[in-house]
Amino acid sequence: MRRPRKKNFQKREEKILHRINDKITVREIRLVREGQEPQVMNTSDALREAEAEGLDLVEISPKADPPVCKILDYKKFLYNQKKKQKELKAKQSKVVLKEIRFGPNTDDHDFNFKLAHAKKFLEEGSKLKAYVFFRGRTIVFKDRGEILLLKLAQELADYGVVEQMPK
Repeated sequence: MRRPRKKNFQKREEKILHRINDKITVREIRLVREGQEPQVMNTSDALREAEAEGLDLVEISPKADPPVCKILDYKKFLYNQKKKQKELKAKQSKVVLKEIRFGPNTDDHDFNFKLAHAKKFLEEGSKLKAYVFFRGRTIVFKDRGEILLLKLAQELADYGVVEQMPK
């Protein structure tokens, strides 16, 4: 018994980021060059200049009136854009959220122990989420939990800012 045929491989169409050379259909463009004033000219004249230099005419800002174009090496332009995006992505920092859980009857020693951890987390640059868990009938002591969280916020005032007060 034969296997059914798989669908033919279809090459993915490249998404066009910028219109270049003959793809620019407007009559007039604003040509921007390094060290020169931007000038409005016919697209055909700008194309001739780009060909004379052996470069591409690239539409940078299509929504402007008239559209802004530059004469440059398109592949090198794309490479530099990708490189810039990679650098920006590398510089972004992920926000790490650390959690500390208290019980409503947390003792002073346990509180101080968790406070030391909280200080360490905040010094590392992480965000801190502290909460009190109530199990069963301990929900009666909501006020103790709130006092505990306010005490923690007061102790950590030098290390960070409270984004949300206890509910």
